[in-house]
Amino acid sequence: MSDKVLVCGSVAFDTITVFEGHFKDHILADHIKSLSVSFFVPSMRKEYGGCAGNIAYSLRLLGGNPLPVATVGSDAADYLDYMKAQGIDTRWVRVLDDMYTPQCFITTDKDNNQIASFHPGAMLRSSENAFLRDEGVSWGIVAPDAKEGMFAHARRMREQGIPFVFDLGQAMPLFNGEDLNEMLSLAHIVTANDYEAGIISERTGRSMQDIARSLQAVVVTRGAQGTTLYEGGQTVDIGPVPAKQVVDPTGCGDAHRAGVLYGLTHGWSLVDSCRLANVMGSFKIGSRGPQNHKPSLAEVDAALQENYGIRFA
Repeated sequence: MSDKVLVCGSVAFDTITVFEGHFKDHILADHIKSLSVSFFVPSMRKEYGGCAGNIAYSLRLLGGNPLPVATVGSDAADYLDYMKAQGIDTRWVRVLDDMYTPQCFITTDKDNNQIASFHPGAMLRSSENAFLRDEGVSWGIVAPDAKEGMFAHARRMREQGIPFVFDLGQAMPLFNGEDLNEMLSLAHIVTANDYEAGIISERTGRSMQDIARSLQAVVVTRGAQGTTLYEGGQTVDIGPVPAKQVVDPTGCGDAHRAGVLYGLTHGWSLVDSCRLANVMGSFKIGSRGPQNHKPSLAEVDAALQENYGIRFA
């Protein structure tokens, strides 16, 4: 089986700043109609992010072969160089010279409250990025992106006979029940966290068990409670991997998806794929930012043995 995976989704920059005070002391309810505030943020960091970028990063850590499918702007040269340095094939990352790369700007205060703004930039034209047939691709994933892009990539993979995982994630507000049912008719596996799974059920009027009957499987992540796998009419609860430290949950879902995809492209059962996914999520939460965890394959193997009694190799 080929290990190539089309990773469709956003490639973005995350700029995170820290306000060493409390928003509540400056955003006053009786003046909210004429809001004008400015925060001094002496601490700032810029992270490589976006769902496709994050999934590709973690999949490559495992030795997988991701092919991210995304649209970026003329300011993405350093991100592309960073991907290439890791051995990630960027042939389907399209650069739009007249646009910016998607960017999220986040300011956090001392209470961990956040004010964020997102500029979609080149992501708005992701549907134009038409990847060509590659006989070496065995799986794909449609991760959060512009809605039109997600549908375009899903339909192309269906037409080309490439099974794919549908990951609703942050695109949840864009999809109504009709949209979700159409995407479910195209996908082979659905992944969602517990909250997203509830929204999918509410908007489609179908339970996760019912949805799973028409697909290969449904994978629902439950944070510190582990993962639930719905497959073949069975429900399997897969215990969590306790994190050595909890630093930042940003990108944990993407690391989990990478574990599932690695297993799918290497002939693993879905239960063992989800176990690997739980391991990757536990490593990710121990580092700040979505692409700064760096477990060795020996560490991944040790975690699998300790928590599930299986080997990575």
